[in-house]
Amino acid sequence: MPDYALRRRMMVDTQVRPSDVTKFPIIDAMLATPREIFVPAAAREAAYAGENVVVAPGRVILDPRTFAKMLDALDLNGGELVLDIGGWMGYSAAVIARMTQAVVMVEEDVAALAEATGLLSDLGADNVIVQDGPLALGAAQHGPYDTILIEGGIENLPQAIADQLKDGGRIACLFMDGALGAVRIGHKIDGAMTWRFSFNAGAPVLPGFARTSEFAL
Repeated sequence: MPDYALRRRMMVDTQVRPSDVTKFPIIDAMLATPREIFVPAAAREAAYAGENVVVAPGRVILDPRTFAKMLDALDLNGGELVLDIGGWMGYSAAVIARMTQAVVMVEEDVAALAEATGLLSDLGADNVIVQDGPLALGAAQHGPYDTILIEGGIENLPQAIADQLKDGGRIACLFMDGALGAVRIGHKIDGAMTWRFSFNAGAPVLPGFARTSEFAL
């Protein structure tokens, strides 16, 4: 039987801390959350590897470094309402739930959503709302949100998502340009978004977040 607690410690010590993520709430939450139960059984051996875990065509669980650095850049303060888009089986929501007041996780894959509901309940993460529906629509009924995290690549941020961010709120997005990606943190000020570069990363573009093609006749 693999020692997953040891693997979690190694993940934090070799992938998270060396990436300049040292905030105690992030380290503590990642050490306490059993990442291996939130991936399909066939991918369990890769749960703690330093790469994205492929869970379905075009869908991944973000690698630990990318996820931790996104949380670090968002600088959660512990009392926020967070929208977690594309949480799959709930790993990201479980980690964030340990760090903040409440999380709304949106997932459109029905099977993954059912798994997430059970796993989060088993872990006692009763401050997570699991919401089904298209990722690109978010969950306006529970917002607006202090913070939004998108668990995958995007080429375009849908206006429906931007509208769900509170004025003064922050959003972490992994913008993809071909094979190259950059995480940017958006701040909503007086209804307008301003962006700053955070770090480079990569992930498949999520459904509903691709750039719309324009054709000229």
